Amino acid sequence: MTLDPAFVENPTIEVTNASKWFGQKVAVSNLSCSFGPGVTGLLGPNGAGKTTLLRAVAGLTGFSNGSVSVLGVDPRRDHTVYKDISLVPDEDSVYPNMTGTRFVTYAARLAGYRDNDRVSEAIEKVALEEAANRPIGGYSKGMRQRIKVAAALVTDPTILILDEPLNGTDPIQRARLITLFENLGREGKTVIVSSHILEEVERVSTRVVAIVDGRLAAAGSVEAIRAAMDDIPYVIRIGTDKPRDVGAAMFSAGSVSSVRASDDTLVVQTSNVGLLGNETPRFAAECGARLTSFLPQDESLESVFRYLVERR
Repeated sequence: MTLDPAFVENPTIEVTNASKWFGQKVAVSNLSCSFGPGVTGLLGPNGAGKTTLLRAVAGLTGFSNGSVSVLGVDPRRDHTVYKDISLVPDEDSVYPNMTGTRFVTYAARLAGYRDNDRVSEAIEKVALEEAANRPIGGYSKGMRQRIKVAAALVTDPTILILDEPLNGTDPIQRARLITLFENLGREGKTVIVSSHILEEVERVSTRVVAIVDGRLAAAGSVEAIRAAMDDIPYVIRIGTDKPRDVGAAMFSAGSVSSVRASDDTLVVQTSNVGLLGNETPRFAAECGARLTSFLPQDESLESVFRYLVERR
């Protein structure tokens, strides 16, 4: 079976023809997509509709048109599904006078759990044991993010929704959180990570869903989305001791659409990376040149996302 990239097999979350407006402002427009087990990155510029979509999936708001189904039910109508969903919002939704332990315990009690070991395990997962008995009001931004993640994990949710969870975290803790999210995805949890830190999203996600102006711009792996942009040539940086000779050979053979050479580097544009990769050693041999590198410059998530925004 071949699936549309916007949809996944065995989805836990399905959004169908969804629109949401606030007065004259349209936040989401005719959006259809789905999410399943594993980690999915949700991307979009500020105001794209990401937070509105996440709040609708969590059952905190409804769509003006269309529908959302979470584990087969409408979260606005069947509140029993809330036990399977945890949301880590971007805003500081914490009680500053509570200690970290009290805050996570409170989240567990609201869900009906009385197991203190569960609280300790959640705090340990985000490496906040030493600060757990301090008031949250004295936490840094990154620590507040992590205690919110602990409060979300204490209920062992099937679906974990993370809105900018890496904000304010230092590199070590950011790496730890990314590993945590990856492990949850491998365990079969549905993890949605909304973040503007594209490098981290690319590292943690096997799939991305990109929203621009409230509409679906693309979905799938970064490689598949980039390959589908067949009207945009690939940019390749090639290291060689004879860039002008190699570039001239490529251009005369019709392998590239543009060539720019410097002292030891050749930057080319091509519509067929595979063909160019196969032909480049031959061009170098014909010119008596030595190759030192062959690096695509625009296959990163940052580049793909920039293209998506520019195309809208």
